[in-house]
Amino acid sequence: MAGITRLNPARTALLTIDLQNDFLHPDGAYGRANQTAESIAALPDRIVPLRNALKAKGGTYFSAQFTLVPGPDDEPLIAAHLKQLRPFLAKGDFAPGKFGHDLVDPLKPADYTIEKVAYSAFYQTRLEYIMRALGIDTLLIGGIVTNGGVASTLRDAHLRNIDTILLTDGSAAFKDEVHQATLLSLSSLGSQMTCAQATALLEGAP
Repeated sequence: MAGITRLNPARTALLTIDLQNDFLHPDGAYGRANQTAESIAALPDRIVPLRNALKAKGGTYFSAQFTLVPGPDDEPLIAAHLKQLRPFLAKGDFAPGKFGHDLVDPLKPADYTIEKVAYSAFYQTRLEYIMRALGIDTLLIGGIVTNGGVASTLRDAHLRNIDTILLTDGSAAFKDEVHQATLLSLSSLGSQMTCAQATALLEGAP
């Protein structure tokens, strides 16, 4: 557990990336396409105790949720590279207000939902505005995938002088070797610890 050794809950937020029904639920877009991984499915239950500890101390929970904006005839506005990578994505997938776009049940409710249209939760969203308004300067970051949305968000936080704790077992990729390699590549940008270690820090906070 390197880096941050104390937390001020009032200035700390948990930020989960893309823990949505369309990614995790069997009836979601990825579940229907059999695009699943045990490490990803395990994340919500692992993060819940940390979320509860943070909320009990007065902290904030952000849920950043990947969004495909519906266009004409509800066809999603989808990047060409993503359409090629994920040809199974269809009308209604990751659309605001739909079941698939929603945060998974174990983590409900979030204090703030951040709709994001790219990898980073900071790109063209209101996340930084809300953080500044609330006086939050430290993020506990988890979710999926470690090498995608999690890494992009953490790097953007670093550029904004926001302290970060990457949850090593609160994030995951479809392949563990990719997850582990990403943890190593991000290790110079902020603290890394398990969900249990972060929970212990919060429980010891005033």
